[in-house]
Amino acid sequence: MRTIRAAAVPLLLVLLISACGQGSPAPNAAETPGQTPGSPSATTSAAGNDGIGRGPTPKPPAKPASFGNPGGKATVPAEGRAEDTSKPNRKIGTGTKASCTSDAVVKAVAAGGVITFNCGPDPVTITMTATAKVRNANGPKIVLDGGGKVTLSGGGKRRILYMNTCDQAQGWTTNHCQDQDHPRLTVQNLTFTGGNSTGDTTEGGGGGAIFVRGGRFKAVNTKFVDNRCDASGPDLGGAAIRVLSQFHNEPVYVVGSTFQGGVCSNGAALSSIGVSWVVLNSVFSNNKAIGSGANPARSGSPGGGSGGAIYLDGNLFTLRIAGSVVQNNTAKEGGGGVFFVSNDRTGTMRVENTTWTGNRSAGFETSGFPGVFFLGARPPTVTGPSLKR
Repeated sequence: MRTIRAAAVPLLLVLLISACGQGSPAPNAAETPGQTPGSPSATTSAAGNDGIGRGPTPKPPAKPASFGNPGGKATVPAEGRAEDTSKPNRKIGTGTKASCTSDAVVKAVAAGGVITFNCGPDPVTITMTATAKVRNANGPKIVLDGGGKVTLSGGGKRRILYMNTCDQAQGWTTNHCQDQDHPRLTVQNLTFTGGNSTGDTTEGGGGGAIFVRGGRFKAVNTKFVDNRCDASGPDLGGAAIRVLSQFHNEPVYVVGSTFQGGVCSNGAALSSIGVSWVVLNSVFSNNKAIGSGANPARSGSPGGGSGGAIYLDGNLFTLRIAGSVVQNNTAKEGGGGVFFVSNDRTGTMRVENTTWTGNRSAGFETSGFPGVFFLGARPPTVTGPSLKR
């Protein structure tokens, strides 16, 4: 504290400063992270507003959630990185948890553009009472960024997010809906939990948290926990994400993301038909494919049970997993970690610098590749650690 000459300052003020001035004053409300506008500043004394004393210490903002594999070193190309949200088109919420509602999310997603959240300094869970649906004419870019503090929950009752360029109810914008470059949907810095598409047969079903057909899609720094889709069926899947078709067969990027506790007939994290994927610095753990009868379904069975974490089917498509962790996923039939079937045997799969352990296939898998069932152009390429049982 600065030395103050007694001759220049009244004795009472000297005594007050000596008693209360241990250290520098705390920043004011405009400077303190997490300070709610309009609340008492950190320089307000408990005894009054004379500015003397430290006053109540403001609650620091909660630490944002962490996503993906922090030890992953895979290089992320520009097209797989998070989108710039420094100038959002719209914000969900007005600074409080109560203002961040399902209705606000639904309206913002339908309007499109770059969307952020303003729900206050603490983490917030928004339980969706309706599925947020992308309108195909709005955008063309839709970015949903939770800032690491927002969880969208389906409440165990419904799908959370839906985009389909071929759904007339969301508007047709081209005469080739299955192969158009928009909308371009990105989810980032968000958590999705409790999504459930059970019983929704649109486009064959699946996609408990997110369903996408057409345009482009990527997930960056996003967590998917305890999502669900139908428990049986030979070809549906994606408790977290289901994707059908992407513009010019470009890949879906999944970067720095986490998939835990998903349950579905097949592909309890990711599922697609004829779609390529690039998975970087991500984690897949404790996901379960619980269907029975495989694909095509054995006689007398409902089918399913393949791809504990990832289920991919179709003709020409690729899968690359790099810098990731794939562990303790299970399949009642084939491919405890990954089920990959390229029907015309043109597809390829690469696993690079990835920890792969404990992925159990109760029925069948490809010899030499624990936790994988693979049919494609050539055996999967594995660099770095070997796949371990």
